[in-house]
Order: sequence, then C-alpha cells, then structure tokens
Amino acid sequence: MTMHYLAYIHKDPDSAWSATFPDFPGCFTAVDTIDDLPRMAQEAVEVHFEGEDLPIPRPSAPENWADDERFTGGYWVLVDIDLSRISTKSVRLNISLPEYLVGRIDAEANARHLSRSAFLALAAEREMSGYSPATRAKTSSRAPRR
Repeated sequence: MTMHYLAYIHKDPDSAWSATFPDFPGCFTAVDTIDDLPRMAQEAVEVHFEGEDLPIPRPSAPENWADDERFTGGYWVLVDIDLSRISTKSVRLNISLPEYLVGRIDAEANARHLSRSAFLALAAEREMSGYSPATRAKTSSRAPRR
C-alpha cells in the first residue's frame, strides 16, 4: 500500500538537497538531484523503521507545519512511500527444518547474540538481496517451497 507523505526539501549553495519527513521525526535523506528523491525517500523511511516496533503514522497535511520555523526557505513535496516495505509488525510462522540445521542455526545465532528469528530474518534478507533475474532463471526448474 502506497501513501503520499510530506517531504520538506531544502538546498544550501554548494550542497546536496536535504529532505526531512515531519511525519517520521528524525528521518532524513540527501540527494544530489531531485530525480533521486523518490528512491532515497523510500530508503530513508525503511531504514528509519528497520528493527523498530513503532506505529506508522498517517500522512499529515502541509498546513499542520505552516508555522513551524524549522521549515522555512525550502519546498514541500509529496513522496510516495510503499508502506508494505516498512511494516514493523512481526508475523508468527511455523516451519519445519532438519534437526541438524536448527542446531547449526541456533549455534550461529547465539555466537552473534541474536535470536533464532532475527538470524533467520537476516539470512533471508541477505539471500534475497542477491537474487537477480539471472539467478532466478538458473533456479526456475525447482518447485516453489512453502
């Protein structure tokens, strides 16, 4: 689900554009060109919520910030934020793994001071970040797993 959030952008001479998101206190990014703003805004919001159990606020209206002196000399823009990519809600699931693999996972998670769930989530993120269309073509003959 995508929602439009306010970004306040400002540029000082000889600097990149800075963008702050008043609906996400403490969340900001910088871009060299305005064309990069949508991608970097999404990334900034994802990082802002990563590992946090914070409620995702509804977008505010520009008039809510009209008298705020932090936002002078710049511009307001709306950016699309894909909320499905920043959901902080954990989902409980039941999976089956070979016993030896669970033992290896637990040993590695303990060595890194992580829970089993945190370790598996990191491993899944790492695996999927390297999964390109070329890799997909090589593995497409495998049946999907559930």
